[in-house]
Amino acid sequence: MAKKSKRHKKHEEHISESWLVPYADILTLLLALFIILFSSSTIDQNKLEQMSKVFDQIFTGGTGFMEENAIIEQAPNLENLTEAQKAYLEDQEALKEIQGEVDNFIAVNELENNFATSMTDEGLLITIRDSILFDPGKANIKPEYMAVADELSQILTMEPARYIVITGHTDNVPQVGGNFSSNWELSVMRAVSLLEVILERNPSLDPRYFSAKGFGEYNPIATNDTVEGRAQNRRVEVLIQQLVNEDGTTNNVE
Repeated sequence: MAKKSKRHKKHEEHISESWLVPYADILTLLLALFIILFSSSTIDQNKLEQMSKVFDQIFTGGTGFMEENAIIEQAPNLENLTEAQKAYLEDQEALKEIQGEVDNFIAVNELENNFATSMTDEGLLITIRDSILFDPGKANIKPEYMAVADELSQILTMEPARYIVITGHTDNVPQVGGNFSSNWELSVMRAVSLLEVILERNPSLDPRYFSAKGFGEYNPIATNDTVEGRAQNRRVEVLIQQLVNEDGTTNNVE
């Protein structure tokens, strides 16, 4: 009877897992590098903090990786600032809150193609394309957009009140055969028209804080050589002025 040949099972070699430690260290270093590069390439600290929380939860279960090791631009120490500087910073924060309200209004009404907001050296600027408010060569607000003007008038109710400057702008196409003799006149009357509607729609607003002006074609933000550029130049701007200037001076009626 033939002997059964013995098959020797090969013993599986034991694989060392010591490589996992340096591999994990490399991942941690790469993560730290990524966060540092991210923080140095953006000034939006809210986004940075949100991203750090996500990474903390994934890699450390929510413990303080970013709290102790991140290189983040810290908010200025208010104790080292003058009273004027503190007032300016606080006013800028208040303006940003108003900007958030306007941005929400734009999003809810799906007006992103016609409205925009930006912070300037003078305050919060709301830019409105003329096409949503006015027919070509006209200064009366379209009836279907009166509700938009109404909502805007409610947003402009602020405590304390701020100066509001409404400015009209046009492209460089001359006014021919219309109701206005020049682009200057058209731009001014569009600004006045929006101002009057805002005040009519919200009687609680104080007219002392409102003014209107027009630049005609002489303050373009795009080229007048293209249809798209001219469309950008035809606009009305609503400037919500800051209460405190950077030099510490104030803007108020009283």
